[in-house]
Amino acid sequence: MYYLSTFWKPILEIGVVWAVVYFLLLFIKGTRAIQVLKGLVILFITFFAAQIFQLNIINWLLTKIFAISIIALLIIFQPELRRGLAHLGRNRWLRFLAREEKTLEEIIKAINLLSQQKIGALIIIAKETGLRNYIEAGISLDADLSKELILSIFNPRSPLHDGGIIVHEGRIASCRCFFPLTDRPRLSKNLGTRHRAAIGLSEESDAICIVVSEETGEISLAIDGKLSSNLENEKLKKNLSNLYIKNGGEKKLHFGFQIK
Repeated sequence: MYYLSTFWKPILEIGVVWAVVYFLLLFIKGTRAIQVLKGLVILFITFFAAQIFQLNIINWLLTKIFAISIIALLIIFQPELRRGLAHLGRNRWLRFLAREEKTLEEIIKAINLLSQQKIGALIIIAKETGLRNYIEAGISLDADLSKELILSIFNPRSPLHDGGIIVHEGRIASCRCFFPLTDRPRLSKNLGTRHRAAIGLSEESDAICIVVSEETGEISLAIDGKLSSNLENEKLKKNLSNLYIKNGGEKKLHFGFQIK
């Protein structure tokens, strides 16, 4: 037991120190603090070099500088420290839920408007299965998701309206994406290319695939290779909430959708 204790404690300490340093660097990335950090690294290197080569005057000066550096850093980086402590105190789970709910709200608003205007659309919400190959094959956006942007993309006059968009982590990752069509022979002949692409993608991934029919304005939802058609606003909202938020961590979801 003693040997196990001496073995895991250093590993735990190294892991904690590594995590602290990593998140500290991640936090200060892109801020003025990174430049100060570079300056401190240079000072530390100079300090150790002065000790090795016994440069007494330089060593004395750096010792005095380090003595007051902590107070100076607290004054200089007061805003960053306040922001960091506030960030640490936030509930990430609540922020995650708020983001997902806002994402669904914007998507549902856009879908309803597209349906009313009978504008065809295909919206893919990525989950656990990676869709990187489709994202890279489309036109990269990495843009904040909004109702206005979705409507602009699927505007028939827009050069981006063909294919579908991929939503990943609350952002529109890519547009004008094309997906494999299902090869199932017993599908209704009324289903167009968007519906067959939605079913095809849902057969090989756990993505949520939403389709708006260009002919009828009908809204459909494909998941796990099955299609639910003619969805009203409340039913669509409930299904998407269950799929995207409440069961967001599950890889396989079965809602008994029927092929029409």
